[in-house]
Parts: sequence; C-alpha cells; structure tokens
Amino acid sequence: METVSLDPQPAASFKLPIANLRSVFRTHDVERKLARLPEREYESLRTTYERMLERGPDRFQVKPSGVPDMAELYDQLPNFSDALDDVKRHVALSSGSGDGLDVTPMLLLGPPGIGKTHFARKLAHLLGTGMSLVPMSSMTAGWLLSGSSSQWKGSRPGKVFEALVEGQYANPVIVVDEIDKASADAQYDPLGSLYSLLEHDTAGSFVDEFAEVAIDASQVIWIMTANDDRCIPEPILNRMNVFEIEAPSFDAARHIARNMYLSIRGGHGWGAGFDAEPPDNVLDALAELAPRDMRRALMTGFGNAQLDSRSAIALDDLPKVASKGKLGFLQ
Repeated sequence: METVSLDPQPAASFKLPIANLRSVFRTHDVERKLARLPEREYESLRTTYERMLERGPDRFQVKPSGVPDMAELYDQLPNFSDALDDVKRHVALSSGSGDGLDVTPMLLLGPPGIGKTHFARKLAHLLGTGMSLVPMSSMTAGWLLSGSSSQWKGSRPGKVFEALVEGQYANPVIVVDEIDKASADAQYDPLGSLYSLLEHDTAGSFVDEFAEVAIDASQVIWIMTANDDRCIPEPILNRMNVFEIEAPSFDAARHIARNMYLSIRGGHGWGAGFDAEPPDNVLDALAELAPRDMRRALMTGFGNAQLDSRSAIALDDLPKVASKGKLGFLQ
C-alpha cells in the first residue's frame, strides 16, 4: 500500500509518513452482530455497530520513516533519557522495514508532578499518533478499559475500544495514568483486561465487553504511570519495561524551567511583551518546584508582571512556596 506523508513539507530531520492503513476490526463481524440484534432493543449497541460500519475498519498506522532527531526531547526531559533511549531503539528497528512500530509497554515510575504524563504527550506528538488518557485514580467503574456488558443499564464501550474505533489511528498512545491507584473489588479487577492487552498476540483480538466484537489492539503504544509499583500485580509488571524517573537535578530543573518560560512566552501573543530570558533568581526559585508546578508558577508570574506593566518577571511575582516545594498562593 502506498505510503502517504502526513506533512506535505516534512522537515529534513523528521519525516513522518503513514506506513499503511490497518483494519482494527472485521466488518463482517459487526454486520453479523447487528443483524442478530432484536428489534427495538439495545439501541445504544445498535448505534455503536452502525457507527462502526459508517466509519469503516481502516485506521492510519503511522511511524517515523527514520530515527527522528530527538535532541530537543532529551533537552526538555533530561530525567527521561532512559525511556527516550528505549523509544529510539524501537523506532530504529521499524524504520528500515515495512513493519509497524512495536514499542514494549512502559511503566514510568516516580513521584507526582515529575512530568510523566507530559512525557507521554510529547511521545505521541513525536510519533505522529493520537493519545488517550485513562486516569485510574478517578475511575468510578472497573470497566473503564474494557467496557461494560450491554445487558447493564448505562453500559458503554471502554477506552481502548473508543480510541481505536472512534480515533484515526491503529497505533495510538494510550496512557493509563496512576495505575497504582486502581482499586479492585471482589466483583471486578479494573486491571484484568491488561493481562491480554499488554501481550502482542492476544491484543490482536481484544473483545470489548460492550460491543463483543474482536478489535485489533496489538499496535497500541502503552504507557503506564505510577508513584509506587507495590500495588501493581507482578504479572502486569512483567509485561512492561519499568523506568524509574528521578526528580531532575537542580541544574536540570533550572534548564526545564527556562525551556518552559520560552515555550509559554513563544506560545502566546502576549509573550512578545516579555523579556527573551527569565532572570536567574526566578529560575533558581522555579528549580525548587516539581515540573508540574513550574507552569502554574510561571503563568502567575507572567500575570503579575503584566498587571504591573513590566516586561520581566520578578521573584515576588511567583506564588510563594508553602512547604516541600508545593505552591501556596499567599500573595
């Protein structure tokens, strides 16, 4: 099948073609299920099948045509170098062939606010594919990943089904955020579907409990995040490459803060009114914060400086650090 470029004028260092179109389900299976539905019943399920037939089974399977220049990512995420190295290896393996990008599921293990979800978004952007976030800490039902039976009131497909059937890509990045916060009860294991989804062979015929149609989830790029791996079942841990993400050093955190300043300034029209570089004492203060908090602190700083008609953020423009690097808006 002909390769089509997503970008009509790709950068020389990073070309991202569409390798091929891949079917994520079999149309015949859906037609057969739809034909067997009783009339005037299961309207939600009927709508789902009709939607699947309307959209068709083919999705883009994308990958870099070569190993992309990842220097900017290493610069922005200095404490994620091991995880980035792993991604680069997988890209190198697939770039010289017609094979799809096959990335071993990864677990990013580290303290809150260190940038694990931000890394996942950057990775999805690098690979040119979509991203779906599944926040396990706010999960209200065990079927969030795998769907709930159509026999139940209020049932619906799970996040994996939605990402593949409603999305554009056969190989989206799916982030299971704070997997260690998933709470199992006696009736349902919220992580149970991962036993098959994280295995390439069995993921190729994943069955969502709502639609009951086999879906090819074998190309999904899985990223799990956790603060503590002790609550994660060993068989699931054994299916992933585990990367312990340390807090960045002071110098690395300072560098992250500068990059974030430049990114915010460059990403807004009002940014042109501010100095090209932040003051050293502001960077020193920001370096004491977790990466998650840096952006909020900088936005507060920009706002306070703007209110005072200044082009430079001052130390007093930042929110006060209450304790242990946490922000407290005490001004």
